[in-house]
Amino acid sequence: MKNLKAILRLYDYKIPKSLIAQKLAQPRDQARLLIYERKTKKIKLDRFNNLPEYLPENSVLVFNQTKVLPARLILQKPTGGKIKILYLKKNRRYIWALCENRLVIGEKYTLTPRIQFQLVKKINNHYVFKSTFPISQLETILMRFGVAPLPPYLKKSPLTEAQKKAQYQTVFANVPGSIAAPTASLHFTKNLMSKIKERGNKIAFVTLHVNLGTFAPLTEKHLKTKQLHSEYFEIDHKTAQVLNRAKQNHQPIIAVGTTVARTLESSAISSKLNRFSGDTQLFIQPGYKFKFIDGLITNFHVPKSSLLMLVSAFTGRKTLFQLYQRAIAQKFKFFSFGDGMLIL
Repeated sequence: MKNLKAILRLYDYKIPKSLIAQKLAQPRDQARLLIYERKTKKIKLDRFNNLPEYLPENSVLVFNQTKVLPARLILQKPTGGKIKILYLKKNRRYIWALCENRLVIGEKYTLTPRIQFQLVKKINNHYVFKSTFPISQLETILMRFGVAPLPPYLKKSPLTEAQKKAQYQTVFANVPGSIAAPTASLHFTKNLMSKIKERGNKIAFVTLHVNLGTFAPLTEKHLKTKQLHSEYFEIDHKTAQVLNRAKQNHQPIIAVGTTVARTLESSAISSKLNRFSGDTQLFIQPGYKFKFIDGLITNFHVPKSSLLMLVSAFTGRKTLFQLYQRAIAQKFKFFSFGDGMLIL
């Protein structure tokens, strides 16, 4: 097995800073689209609003309905100083968060006089808090006071904080829980989704909550265990039935985004999807045999990332980098707010 450095070199490429998108196309579905057919090796260039023209007949597009929580809060220390915490997860009693500052067990950190977080313990690098408010209200508090923890390459974005919150959310976001957006879905407007259905295609929804691991670099452990960071996902009974029926009828299943690909492949056994809720650590990389998806809509991903490896598993690594070089030559925009691809 190749070592980590050798693997990462295979998934590295140079991208001009001018091609790193700092905001979404307006309207969203005016983002550019690169279409690649694996069988014919044909490449076409268009825009997302024309996506329905390229979908195979009777396709089923599967979207991730997760909702991004603006997970970073600025709190006041008892001494009056400020700290930033990054919300990770909660249960009925406690809230887990990250913080770069050294915090003191027992101290309360204040958002408002009625909204305080009391530190009860530290587990590894995670701080565990009790709250002075009902934990069931946490999502509402984050939506009101939180700041979206956008990737570092978006630091120069001209958008206001309110605009970032609005643009870093899909139009159909429904289930709160993600730290990052399922970016392939950011290109879709309600009008585009209507056009997709008008052509006889179907739309289905699953949930996968994107966590901090999506930003973390690959490690030797990932390669040895063939497992990635854990993320919660859910496929309900009705959706599993719809997708299994479509598969039996030989309707193409198009995963909108790597999160959907990971969700469907985590739950599929021999081309059949199971109702499921729980965590996945599935690491899709070249050599993986896809069991359920027939097509993939995805953005252009950062170098050396597990997302790049997932897409490489679907297209082949050399082919993917040829497509990336074509996109760079055509001045496509890259990363979270950038353009996308339809791979069939």
